[in-house]
Order: sequence, then structure tokens, then C-alpha cells
Amino acid sequence: MPAGCGTLAAALAARFPSIPLAVWEDRLQRGLVTDADGRALGPGAPHRTAQAIFYRREVTAEADRPVDLRILHADAHLLVVDKPAGLVVMPTGPHVRDTLVARVAALTGHAAPVALHRLDRDTTGLVLLSVEPATRAAYQALFRERQIRKHYEAWAPALPEMSWPAERRSRLERGEPFFRMREVAGEPNAWTRIDVLERGDRHWRYALEPVTGRKHQLRVHMSALGAPILGDPLYPEMRSGGAVGLALLARRVTFIDPMTSIERSFESARGFDLPQRL
Repeated sequence: MPAGCGTLAAALAARFPSIPLAVWEDRLQRGLVTDADGRALGPGAPHRTAQAIFYRREVTAEADRPVDLRILHADAHLLVVDKPAGLVVMPTGPHVRDTLVARVAALTGHAAPVALHRLDRDTTGLVLLSVEPATRAAYQALFRERQIRKHYEAWAPALPEMSWPAERRSRLERGEPFFRMREVAGEPNAWTRIDVLERGDRHWRYALEPVTGRKHQLRVHMSALGAPILGDPLYPEMRSGGAVGLALLARRVTFIDPMTSIERSFESARGFDLPQRL
């Protein structure tokens, strides 16, 4: 950031000369620029050398569409949101306002909620967000130390030859293209517990519990067992077809709240939109 600028707005305008000072002041006024702890920085914020800042980028061409976003829990530290499929959690590419964090901020008035974990755009269900920087690390530790249990459900082809419950442990690494994952030889870094909840003629509803949290872990593990999750749009060679969207739901989370020592349990009320023939 350029030196000699009295305010953060002036420093940003000097660093990005194609964007006028008044635009940066407006963005700061609306809470779009935050510090490393997620606190909004106002238009009069001083410029500090080597300060880490984050700008919640705007995309003017984004469509404004209705989204069925359900807030299941809200307190001074934590929000629990039941997300529909088709909504990204964090800003990425052309999605800025049409994201979970931006919509939650507009709905609740929290300037900069931070998602404590990721949920893929195509996945439905529960997302936990921190709204208090001072206690954020305590909630992040639940995921890092595996103190939170996440329970998913998925529809996939039947596996009658297997014994249940089952587990899948393998090593996942980035594949090609870069946004996909693949199983490779080596020390396992991904672990999923799997059981059967409902048995149909050709497809079953499975209970999935990821012990680890690798990207696309559930999709890759189910495919490796011979039962790719229905409707997967990212892995065409694994796709079973027949579903309207990805048939994966983040159904329930349970944990001991680090602020109260009370056991918390939240459950999504959403279901699956599957063709009648399944």
C-alpha cells in the first residue's frame, strides 16, 4: 500500500488509480472493507503500513433472485444457516452479492459474518458462521480438532454386496482440472463413515459422516465404492444421473459450544427433489 496516505481510503485510491477516492469512501461507509478479524473499517480509518485488509468485491451485473435462506440459530457469537442448493458460500468469480455470507449480512445486519467451514454450491444444508471476531478462534478449533460431528445424507446407487456400516479411508489430492479431487496411493488423509438409511430397488439413501474435511471427500469416496452421488455436476465420469441437482444434504451438526459448554445440535428440514421413478 502506498506510503504517505493519511487515510485508508486515500491509500486505496492511490493503489488503484482507476477507482476514484469517492468510490472507496462509499465502500468503506457500507462496510465492504474489513480488517483481518472481520471488523468493518469506516471511511475515516487511518492508513497503517503493512495492515492486512479485505475488500468484499462487488459485481454490478449480478442478478437479484429470491433465495430460500433459513436461519436456524442466532446469538452473539454464532449463526447456523440452512442453505439451499445453488448458492455459493463465499464470494468467488461472478458471485459476490449472491453468496451465503453476503445474503446473511443483509438479512441479519452483521457487517462481516465469516463461514467457519465450506459447503459446495451444489450441496444443500447447514453452514455455521461466526459473527464475533473475539470468539471466532474457539469455534474454528472445533473443526480443526474434530470436535464437531457433521452428518450428511445422499442418494446413490445401491451397494447390496457390501456390509454395513462401512468406512472409506484414502489419500485425496488435487486432480485435473484443478477444482476436482482424486484418490491416489499413499497415507490416507480422508476418512468417511457410511451407513444405509433407506433401501430402494436401484438407489439407496446413505448416511455419511466425514471424520476429516477434505474437498469433495464424500463425492469421491462414494464413487470409489461404486456408488457416485446422484446428479453430481463436477465429476461427469462419476455421474449416475437421474437426480434434479446434487443429491447431497448436510443434515445435522452436533458439538459442545465453547462459549457455554452446552451440547448443540442443529438439523436441516430440507429434503431431496428426486424424480418419482427413483
